[in-house]
Amino acid sequence: MIKRIKNIDINYVQLGNDKGKDIVLLHGWGQNIEMMMPIANGLTDKYHITIMDLPGFGKSMEPEHSLSLYEYYEIVKELLESLKVKDPTMIGHSFGGRISIIYSAMEHSKKLVLLSSPFIKRVNKPTMKTKMLKALKKVPGLKGLEEFAKSHIGSTDYKNATPIMRDTLVKTVNEDLTDYVKQIKASTILIAGEYDTAVPLSEMEKYKEYIDDSALIVYKGCTHYAYLEDANRTIAIIRNFI
Repeated sequence: MIKRIKNIDINYVQLGNDKGKDIVLLHGWGQNIEMMMPIANGLTDKYHITIMDLPGFGKSMEPEHSLSLYEYYEIVKELLESLKVKDPTMIGHSFGGRISIIYSAMEHSKKLVLLSSPFIKRVNKPTMKTKMLKALKKVPGLKGLEEFAKSHIGSTDYKNATPIMRDTLVKTVNEDLTDYVKQIKASTILIAGEYDTAVPLSEMEKYKEYIDDSALIVYKGCTHYAYLEDANRTIAIIRNFI
């Protein structure tokens, strides 16, 4: 189904028990509704579930300009209001978790499940790729090659994105959400993979410094997609939590 929100066509699905509590599932960067379906399918008997393709992904329209995480939150909020989804449990993986953080902080949701979701601004030492890009900028006459270089030596996510989504990725990756995390009063479950290289355990453990009512569950032997690698466990945790 499609709804037009802030001049963007948003693809979404609703399934499950119409009389059950609302659950909203938000996928990670470069993903779509299908990545959340294994979890949704395990909850349909009891809960009313809403999943959307975030703008720029799946069957949703790409925005006309790059979006901040706050703008993504505003789109999610407006869509849920139009669907009369109230007081949902927010469940987000990675990028979708970052949007869920802002939603839970601003809308004071009662339950939150974050699946391998970063919130701290990364301060990394310059990589060889970064050094190469900076060097290119300084060479007269090579300015036009900067975009070419970015698309060839950037991250996989960056290389696979359109120009607008590349700008969105850069903008959102650099957002520090600590102030939003501090505002979260919702009971929160944190699920992390032992071998997640995208969001290390050390960062997932920091949530507990800011969210009093939170618990971290580590999936042994799993990666950034721990929630899917042991989907049955994830479904059982969500059922018990809600």
